[in-house]
Amino acid sequence: MGRSAEARNLETVEAGYDDFAARDLDSVLGFFDPDIEWIVAEGFPYGGTYHGPEAVRTGVFENLAESVAEFEVIPDRFIDAGQTVVVLGRYNGVSGETGKAFTDVPWAHVWDFEDGMAVRFQQYTDTALVQAALTD
Repeated sequence: MGRSAEARNLETVEAGYDDFAARDLDSVLGFFDPDIEWIVAEGFPYGGTYHGPEAVRTGVFENLAESVAEFEVIPDRFIDAGQTVVVLGRYNGVSGETGKAFTDVPWAHVWDFEDGMAVRFQQYTDTALVQAALTD
């Protein structure tokens, strides 16, 4: 018997974090639905809602790469809820503008899937810890 669609969702998300760590954005974006809704917490760099993989690439990933050095997204725990996958982890990085670091900033990412494709992503994090590093 094959794996369930829900189990594949979990495997897809796990692989996505590995691909992001390897800076393989094409692979990361490969499991995004063409109409994905990507929600970055207000107060986090480039906070807001983005629609579609290219909007996420340019509005979030590329902007972060330019403004935050040594940015790490470290997943610690994956929670399989079927069509939803929740990931808990930590951010590390250094502001390109101030040179200040932020470390071990906790986050939760909620991924929603339909037909094996991510249709929605929402970030929850302590934006004050990141903002402290980004401002003088």
